[in-house]
Parts: sequence; structure tokens; C-alpha cells
Amino acid sequence: MQVILLEKIDKLGELGDLVDVKSGFARNFLLPQKKAEPATRENKEAFEQRRAELERLQSEALASAQTRAEKLEGAVVTITSKAGSEGKLFGSVGTEDIRRALTESFVEVEKKEIRMPDGPLRTVGEHEIGLHLHADVDTSVTVQIVAEAESE
Repeated sequence: MQVILLEKIDKLGELGDLVDVKSGFARNFLLPQKKAEPATRENKEAFEQRRAELERLQSEALASAQTRAEKLEGAVVTITSKAGSEGKLFGSVGTEDIRRALTESFVEVEKKEIRMPDGPLRTVGEHEIGLHLHADVDTSVTVQIVAEAESE
């Protein structure tokens, strides 16, 4: 299925590119999220009329992501969790915990922007976490997990 991209998408194309994608990818992801539209003659003409507006919106999104990345540069966020004597957590620290801590301390971050290829964090210590804020903006933060002090 051929679609017109309405924004830059990693490993697929730039704004305005005509790309061939599998129909399921277009139908289930690109079209519902308004990241693309079918490449019909009417849509091509409408896109050319809206191109300047879409380029402006994309540049604003990029500038916003770069500003957020600058605020997060070198950030260290501390999360307290219950842990055993060997440094293993009772449970884990996931993307929602990290999102909440970053939003409270620094700047608004969405859960989908947090990259944890090895899954949830399960040990006490410092962990480097990647953030994918925009197709062109990646940064990382340090998450420090501290064992919760036991009250007796």
C-alpha cells in the first residue's frame, strides 16, 4: 500500500515521502495515528496545499524535543524501592516509575519515549536509560535505585 507520510518516521521516510508499506502497518498504525494518509490523487493535492503547515509543526516538535533533551542532559533521578540484602529489588522499576520521577524532577516525559531494551530494572544501583524524544533527538538519563530504609 502506498502512503504519504505526514511526519518523519524512523527507518521509513521524511515528511511528504511516498512510501510503500504493508497494508496492515498502514491500516493499524500509520493511518489511525495520523502519521500518514493513502496516496490517492486527492490526498496528494491536499498534502501539497498543507505542506508548509506540516513542515512548521514538525520543526516546532523538533525544537520542543531538543529543549527537553537539553533539560534532561546529565540528569540523575533517584527512585527508592524495597530491596533484599543482596541488592535485588522486591519487584522492579519500570517505564511508568521512571516517567513519573522524570516528570516530577525535570520535564514532562511520555512513557513511550523511554527505551529499556533489557526490560525493567531489578537491582539497586545506577542504570543508564535511553530516551527517544523525537525521530532526530535521543538522549539518556541516569536512574539511581536506592534500597528503601527498613523501619523497625
